[in-house]
Amino acid sequence: MTDNIPLQPVRRPKRHDSKHRNGCCPWSRCCGMGDFRPRTVWLGHPEKREQRYPRNVINNQKYNFFTFLPGVLFNQFKYFFNLYFLLLACSQFVEELRLGALYTYWVPLGLVLIITIMREAIEEIRCYLRDKEVNSQIYSKLSTRGTVKVKSSGIQVGDLIIVEKNQRVPADMIFLRTSERNGSSCPLLSRLLFLRTDQLDGETDWKLRLPVACTQRLPTASDLLQIRSYVYAEEPNIDIHNFIGNFSRKMEDPPVNESLSIENTLWASTVIASGKYLTLVGVVIYTGKELRSVMNTSNPRHRYSSVGLFDLEVNCLTKILFGALVVVSLVMVALQHFAGRWYLQIFRFPAASLSHIVPISLRVNLDMGKMVFSWMIKKDSKIPGTVVRASTIPEQLGRISYLLTDKPGTLTQNEMVFRRLHLGTVAYGMDSMDEVQSHVFSAYTQPTHDLPASRAPAATKVRKTISSRVHEAVKAIALVHNVTPVYESNGVTDQAEAEQHYEDTCRVYQASSPDEVSLVQWTESVGLTLVGRDQSSMQLRTPTGQILNFTILQIFPFTYESKRMGIIVRDESTGEITFYMKGADVVMSGIVQYNDWLEEECGNMAREGLRVLVVSKKSLTEEQYQDFEARYVQAKLSVHDRSLKVATVIESLEMEMELLCLTGVEDQLQTDVRPTLEILRNAGIKVWMLTGDKLETATCTAKNAHLITRNQDIHIFRPVTTRGEAHLELNAFRRKHDCALVISGDSLEVCLKYYEYEFMELACQCPAVVCCRCTPTQKAQIVRLLQERTGKLTCAVGDGGNDVSMIQEADCGVGVEGKEGKQASLAADFSVTQFKHLGRLLMVHGRNSYKRSAALSQFVIHRSLCISTMQAVFSSVFYFASVPLYQGFLIIGYSTIYTMFPVFSLVLDKDVKSEVAMLYPELYKDLLKGRPLSFKTFLIWVLISIYQGSIIMYGALLLFESEFVHIVAISFTSLILTELLMVALTIQTWHWLMIVAELLSLASYVASLVFLHEFIDIYFITTVSFLWKVTVITLVSCLPLYILKYLRRRFSPPNYSKLTS
Repeated sequence: MTDNIPLQPVRRPKRHDSKHRNGCCPWSRCCGMGDFRPRTVWLGHPEKREQRYPRNVINNQKYNFFTFLPGVLFNQFKYFFNLYFLLLACSQFVEELRLGALYTYWVPLGLVLIITIMREAIEEIRCYLRDKEVNSQIYSKLSTRGTVKVKSSGIQVGDLIIVEKNQRVPADMIFLRTSERNGSSCPLLSRLLFLRTDQLDGETDWKLRLPVACTQRLPTASDLLQIRSYVYAEEPNIDIHNFIGNFSRKMEDPPVNESLSIENTLWASTVIASGKYLTLVGVVIYTGKELRSVMNTSNPRHRYSSVGLFDLEVNCLTKILFGALVVVSLVMVALQHFAGRWYLQIFRFPAASLSHIVPISLRVNLDMGKMVFSWMIKKDSKIPGTVVRASTIPEQLGRISYLLTDKPGTLTQNEMVFRRLHLGTVAYGMDSMDEVQSHVFSAYTQPTHDLPASRAPAATKVRKTISSRVHEAVKAIALVHNVTPVYESNGVTDQAEAEQHYEDTCRVYQASSPDEVSLVQWTESVGLTLVGRDQSSMQLRTPTGQILNFTILQIFPFTYESKRMGIIVRDESTGEITFYMKGADVVMSGIVQYNDWLEEECGNMAREGLRVLVVSKKSLTEEQYQDFEARYVQAKLSVHDRSLKVATVIESLEMEMELLCLTGVEDQLQTDVRPTLEILRNAGIKVWMLTGDKLETATCTAKNAHLITRNQDIHIFRPVTTRGEAHLELNAFRRKHDCALVISGDSLEVCLKYYEYEFMELACQCPAVVCCRCTPTQKAQIVRLLQERTGKLTCAVGDGGNDVSMIQEADCGVGVEGKEGKQASLAADFSVTQFKHLGRLLMVHGRNSYKRSAALSQFVIHRSLCISTMQAVFSSVFYFASVPLYQGFLIIGYSTIYTMFPVFSLVLDKDVKSEVAMLYPELYKDLLKGRPLSFKTFLIWVLISIYQGSIIMYGALLLFESEFVHIVAISFTSLILTELLMVALTIQTWHWLMIVAELLSLASYVASLVFLHEFIDIYFITTVSFLWKVTVITLVSCLPLYILKYLRRRFSPPNYSKLTS
């Protein structure tokens, strides 16, 4: 393989891009909302808006009152299967084509339509009630008349909305100010606000938000209405991680202008996480279809109207059967030499005599079977709490080729646990944390004047050295973070009162990363507790109760590009200035002093699935810090290349830092995630992880969950921004073989823009793919591309609102009910309580549903082809007359009480026990090729039907003696017995209901003979002649097939039979 393979750029536009550029619906342009433009929003004055904005209404309904019935009917009859039966039923209104009662055609079709309409109506009502609940939530709005109540649907652009803790943000807003509930302004700490954004971007980390400085300084919230100010906001778009805007206040001299960024925004569907007794005020800038959350959600898909691949395959087989029907009709007419009104005969044969070639009972049986499969899933005690919301596609679960899963809450529990502290020469795990605690305790209890080194024993010197190193490491971990402790007890939330209490039971840590919280919680467990923090200071409490005060001089936050964060603090007791830093090993290895253990230990901890951070420090003199501060302030004031100059100044400090320790944090996996992924992998299902988490976090989780095996190479796709970079990186990736791919959302966007086909071709060859920093739209796009490029079925699993688009785009959507709410669960086709239930859902229920549906559909087709073959033979013998062989109740009873129960009992059949299916997931792999229902199996059943129908009809014609009614008695009885025997020969595992169905059907036929004297000679069927003729015909039609089946199982047994024997 050559190293540099020319890659052809993709020139076709992306569908999701064009959809969002042109509006959210096809009528949006007519409504004045098609072109998204920047806007100027005056605070508290919606009437000053420059253009018309959409209403703040959430609408997930598929139809409205006027489009419901036409829409449902159109969706039903756009498929050939249903359209054929509609035309067939309508043909019976033509006198020349009618041969039977109208109810024999319209009742089955009407039953199917009524069930479908009721399902759609129930789904529409549920959507309406859910939307009504969201749109009716009450919020407080600031106005010139004071604070008034307003529904979420009544909020407009420019409104000043008050939001409290644990309340959903109703619209996209700019964060103006926060205050106590009584209206007084907050102290410095309380101005910091944390948001839960898991329903928007999938990240469980809380996001820090800051109010506009100008409005935060106002004495009360009502003053927002008195100032003449406005917000300039960019045009609505799908980017949830960035925002560009400005805040302007014109009454000041000079006018105040502040730049606005993502830190000043409150996107809809986020939840206020901090401040039990705080309220915040924001000005609405986007509503309705212009919300970031709405623009990142795909159009709603109704679960009950979902049409799976199996239904499309059956629809295709129906077309083949219809083609056969037309051919037979033409042959019949041609053999009549096109005599008389031959053109009517062409329609008369399909409409009446041969209409059973395409069985309408097939649709009824399949729908009823799917309901049974759904009921079995819900009643399975081994997967409690599982809900089937799409009862039309359970068989899809048996043919999944790609599983796309979210990470937090789906694979993991969103609970970070500190696992390892490594100092190079010694490591401390969970079982030795008491040693760390004793070292920290001794560091603050020993007298400052130690024994001279010459008089201290050697062991004491070693112990003191380790104690000092442990203390320094724990102290560094307790300082280098962005965690803020908040106290919520007895109405205390402000920092001033909290410092007087420091009650451990009332303290809650807030941070933008759960990793940070787990580290601070660990330092608390070993004796060094973070008890206070604001923007300029931090307080730690020692094991002895002493409070250590530190002044925060500078903070360098973590970024995706730098992969590290730092902080410069001054110890108030000693005046020492220390620069602490922590970050990923790939960047910290070049910053810390030379050592011979960092790389090796980082690799060891990463292989255990731990998130590794390298912690270091550097002591600064006052002069060094003053010099740095001067250069740092100067760089921040630069107009051009500000970020580059700032990074250069910071890097001047990041040299020869002292390596303190390594920390290992584990995001605890859900129960049995590893064995479940192993089962899926052995079943031939490729698992892709699509997450909004950072690259390092996603990679660690993939390793920990064994999504990426220990001996598997990993190719981390370098960040690319241009077509040329993407070309080079794709060529580098092409040279790798059998390696897992890890790629970020930004790089993925570039690759899909220029080299969509090549990237998907390479990615589909990988055993596992991890996409990090993915937006909800990207997740749905990846699912759609997998479907288009591979033609395979996809299953998306998620637990948050950000997973809804992916779940609805996939062929099967599975929602996990977890800590992120039920939004994904409600939008999914199937809902489970734990990820481990997915294994049984696919391996057992999915496999059984698909195999049973295939067997059921083939038997219904066989049943109809048999009688159609008999009709064709009968017509050919009697001069090709379009006269039905069986009329009235005979033809209705054949498809219902005489054969329906035994055939339908196939939904209870199974080839292996559920325990065997879970133990040998390789059995699932056989289904991915679609063998249970393929053109080969279809042809086999067609040949069987033609053989049996011909034997029965010709046998009856040869053996009858005098009257025509004897032909009907012999052939119909043989047909019923043949069907019952074929069901018995097909069943692999008998269920008591199957035996009841067989006996009940036979008894029903025998009992009904008394009432069928119009069609059958009652006296003839009691003779020995009738009995031996029926017995011979039945044996000739079934015995050869049984012999062939026995020989096949004897010399070429299927895989499952090897396990059951």
